[in-house]
Amino acid sequence: MLIASATARADPIHETVVPLWPEGAVSSLGVPELREQVPEAGGLLIRNVSSPTLELYRPAPGTANGTAIIVAPGGGFVGLAYESEGTAVAEALSKHGITAFVLKYRTILSSGSPAMLPAIHLREMDLIMARAKSGVPLEVPRFAGEANAVIDGARAVELVRRHARGWEVDPQRIGMIGFSAGGYLAADLAIGDVATRPAFVGLIYGGLRTPVPADASPAFIAAAADDEFQPEDATLLHQAWRKAGVPAELHIYEHGGHGFGLKRHGTTSDHWLEEFLWWMQSRGLLPSAKDGQR
Repeated sequence: MLIASATARADPIHETVVPLWPEGAVSSLGVPELREQVPEAGGLLIRNVSSPTLELYRPAPGTANGTAIIVAPGGGFVGLAYESEGTAVAEALSKHGITAFVLKYRTILSSGSPAMLPAIHLREMDLIMARAKSGVPLEVPRFAGEANAVIDGARAVELVRRHARGWEVDPQRIGMIGFSAGGYLAADLAIGDVATRPAFVGLIYGGLRTPVPADASPAFIAAAADDEFQPEDATLLHQAWRKAGVPAELHIYEHGGHGFGLKRHGTTSDHWLEEFLWWMQSRGLLPSAKDGQR
């Protein structure tokens, strides 16, 4: 259940960064937020997030088409690859008339350098790697921090829907795209409370979450066959969606590994965003080519 109060600011539509919650509405980790440039994370990595926000990327004036996408970066619920799987993606989407929001959701506590991962995350990664090596198609348990992230994601959908008119957004065309841990978050919302369910989701090298109801969000699913962490999850997600009778499209690229994002590898995974946009066109979420746009 979401807190019924308005956001911390009375009129967030003119802000670039919007707090998700009023001050004091969610508990703090008790340490400052850490922002570091980490090449392995594709640029900016944010850790120890206690104050979740939405960062707005508007389309150029006169080009907004009414569709909005909330972008959820990955990082194992320990950190957020905020640039490579957040702002870069939002900026690219905005060039296609989409009103994009980067979701900075709460993470678990970590200390020291990014290499010094919390013990609970190391145990979770051991489980994921053991599953990947065994090839046994199991759904992994919820991660530490996943519950709070999902609450923040639901709040983000609610907030964008509430202020849709001010952001030139159709409240029936608010979707979410998530990467890795953000993909788990997006899948959780897609099968969760209908009141805060996105109109559609992009699940990019995310993981399986079930049960999938018959009215789950339509899904675009993409991953690489050589993903060292989750080589089977994209297929499992597609099977779960299809079994429930929910529209889903699956793209498994030969190469790309885990975390390809918008980085160019010289492989077919470089083109996932184009395919995602084509999928959106086919669902009436973007103007089609016959309207003179691609």
